[in-house]
Amino acid sequence: MPKLAPLISRRTIIQGIGALATSAFHAPFVHAAEEATATTIQFTLDRPIDAIAAPFVLAANRGFYRAENLNVALQVATGSKDTITRVATGATDMAIADFNALIRYRSDPDSQPIKAAFVLLNRAPYAVVARKSRGVISLGSLEGRTLGVAEGDLAIRLWPALARRNGINASAVKQEKISPAVREPMLSAGQVDAVTGFSYLSAVNLRDRGIPADDLAVFRFAEFGCAAYGLAVIVNPKFASSRPDAVRRFVRAVTEGTQETIRQPDKAIDEVMTQMEGGTRELELARLKIAIGDNIATDDVKRDGLGGIDAKRFDASLGAIAEDFTLRKRPALADVFDTAFLPDADGRKVY
Repeated sequence: MPKLAPLISRRTIIQGIGALATSAFHAPFVHAAEEATATTIQFTLDRPIDAIAAPFVLAANRGFYRAENLNVALQVATGSKDTITRVATGATDMAIADFNALIRYRSDPDSQPIKAAFVLLNRAPYAVVARKSRGVISLGSLEGRTLGVAEGDLAIRLWPALARRNGINASAVKQEKISPAVREPMLSAGQVDAVTGFSYLSAVNLRDRGIPADDLAVFRFAEFGCAAYGLAVIVNPKFASSRPDAVRRFVRAVTEGTQETIRQPDKAIDEVMTQMEGGTRELELARLKIAIGDNIATDDVKRDGLGGIDAKRFDASLGAIAEDFTLRKRPALADVFDTAFLPDADGRKVY
């Protein structure tokens, strides 16, 4: 006769049901307690808050970070070189930096494996801003003229490639090194014929100094074949590997902040102004609208969504960088950009 399975006592059943009930009751509270502790991210801007920081200001003010269970502590640096250094040393978890500066940094085999996780400016804002009354009416007419170049300027690094591409003899354009503080004053005073810089900064500043709009010529590098990307969110490699979900949530919040900035630039600037020291609403709104139209909501972004990079454009930008900078190691796209942190395509659309 086969051996029967042992019977389960009524007491055992009751105890089991009680244990399940206790577990079911306790589990949500454990989960809630785990979620109650927000992840803190040290995030650094490359300059004091202005119009271009709108997506980050909105992400904070409108609760997008909070909705992602993030506590974002904001810091301010003195340019892309500074933010890259801070990310490399672990002084900050994430930061904004010029993507081309990151490429130059990563071309050093001994560099930290920093990558970008989100591109804010799909087109670099590099430009030559000139006065027509000084005889600069086309990019080619810079030959024989004086171009003011501010210390630490990023646009001039891609000028050799742009000049070659457009048949301009770069050696015929005299470069005068100047302080960033006197870039617009010197052009206003006619001490130089043109300056390099960011289109949404220098051109707006010059109009504010009383230079008539019809006397200004703004030659945006992107309109003359420059494939470079602009500002991007970069991540400390240790933080990216240990807290990938936090990076993903941060990028999601910033994507939403960028979408809202594009949809409501006037309201976005109102929020930015509450965080700024100095500045005027009119100027900052002008900057933001230029940046949205020229650098953020580009045709590529309208087609592919925010934050990403096109491989062919990346290769073209590498070639342009190499004309002014020796790449000790030519980085691949995967060396400098990680797609794993981006929201899906629907989450990155611009409407």
